[in-house]
Amino acid sequence: MGRAKDDRPDGTITAGSDFLHLDIGEAPAGGRSDWLAARLRDAVADGRIPVGTRLPASRVLADELGVSRGVVTEAYRRLAEDGQVAGRGRAGTVVLAAPTPPPGPPPPAAAPPADRFAAPPDVFAAPPGAEVFDELRTAPAEVDLTPGRPDLTAFPRAAWLRAERAVLHRLTPDAFGYGDPEGTPALRRAVATWLGRRRGIRVDPAEVVVVAGVSQALGLLAQVLHADGVHTVAVEDPSSLGVRQLLRHWRLDTPPVAVDAHGVRVDDLAAGGAPAVALTPAHQFPTGVVLDGDRRRRLVDWARRGGLVIEDDYDAEHRYDRPPVPALRALLPDRVCYTGSVSKLLAPALRTGWLLVPPRLHDAVVEAKRMADLGNAALPQLVLAELMDSGALERHLRLLRRRHVRRRDAMIRAVRAHLPGAVVHGAAAGLHLMVTLAGDVSDVALAGAALRRGVKVQPLSWHGQRPQPPGLVLGYAANPTGDIERGVAALGAALRESR
Repeated sequence: MGRAKDDRPDGTITAGSDFLHLDIGEAPAGGRSDWLAARLRDAVADGRIPVGTRLPASRVLADELGVSRGVVTEAYRRLAEDGQVAGRGRAGTVVLAAPTPPPGPPPPAAAPPADRFAAPPDVFAAPPGAEVFDELRTAPAEVDLTPGRPDLTAFPRAAWLRAERAVLHRLTPDAFGYGDPEGTPALRRAVATWLGRRRGIRVDPAEVVVVAGVSQALGLLAQVLHADGVHTVAVEDPSSLGVRQLLRHWRLDTPPVAVDAHGVRVDDLAAGGAPAVALTPAHQFPTGVVLDGDRRRRLVDWARRGGLVIEDDYDAEHRYDRPPVPALRALLPDRVCYTGSVSKLLAPALRTGWLLVPPRLHDAVVEAKRMADLGNAALPQLVLAELMDSGALERHLRLLRRRHVRRRDAMIRAVRAHLPGAVVHGAAAGLHLMVTLAGDVSDVALAGAALRRGVKVQPLSWHGQRPQPPGLVLGYAANPTGDIERGVAALGAALRESR
């Protein structure tokens, strides 16, 4: 009667006295959750619990072990933090991946040895070309600390499936035809509500244009502005190399405007004479600074005198240690083109974002979107609208913030331990840190040495048009804390060898 049931053919392990032969008596006093998490990691690593398996319900396993449910839920949470398991709602807790080495300072041999990975010869050996991000993305590595990568293991699959079922249940046949190139009415309404609640932007849904991410939004704007006689869009310095490449692809000049601790230098912008400027005011890429109140007032004055602002609301939702700042679009809708996306909130694979433009540009932008692709796929738009309307996206954001804070803190600790003299910038928000380095060092050579050790990073100098202090741009959102520690340790080893 007390014997455990057999494992079910669907992969569910039914808890019982035989589950992994766990003996809670082996657990040290006060360390039961640590002990249980370690036993589960071992079982996944050696194949006793295959990837894809559902773990026992926490209540059931706690009853079998004779412990409080909190012991089991805490053990599961720690595995989730390392990206090894994920909650799937009614589907339970599912094993996603074999464990990585546990967090903590590794022994000297833990850092990948020099030249273990052969980097493509032109990734860091020459000035970055249009293909450089594809080359870096496909380069082999053990730890990827490139910025802009969200935690794809956190994608809310259960919530997405529920929303998808709800949408399909009520769709009429005509919804499967060609749609409006501006986007589905449902998503445009949901985006307008989201921006009003979270970014302080009052916008009519009719003003929202759904696009395939911020890159397409910038491309559409570039085409429209070029046709309207605007051939120059100033950019922050430093700023995203990818954005500069995209604007130049559409035949726009991108003169640099300096950024300091208060944001973009509006006096330099005015002196340069550019009719438009592309900014990331909520969380400047890559420095992480916020455009402060005085600079905002000066920028608004500049725009009212005829300037046009392209506002990329980069990482605006991912803030931790500072209050929210309103979007520039909320202050001056007639002079600000605003764009955002769910690439960092959910996944880049959705290729879904939004664009707001002044009324005089709206029709031209819609026409450019129509000629580009006839509009985004309708079904993902409807599912995303359901996630927004139901509150599931806000709940997901709250989960991400807690996870990101722990990973950010782990990276800061690792930088202090392994990169002495380095200065961390932009820690209050976002998915990355900018780190400036002391001494005479080539950040490009350091990034190349790190890649040969199996760690991907981006050198700060990639993102500047004028000379910058040597530094790195390090993403932390997609990495368990143990990988962050190992990756920064490898950076430290590469830096010591370069000096």
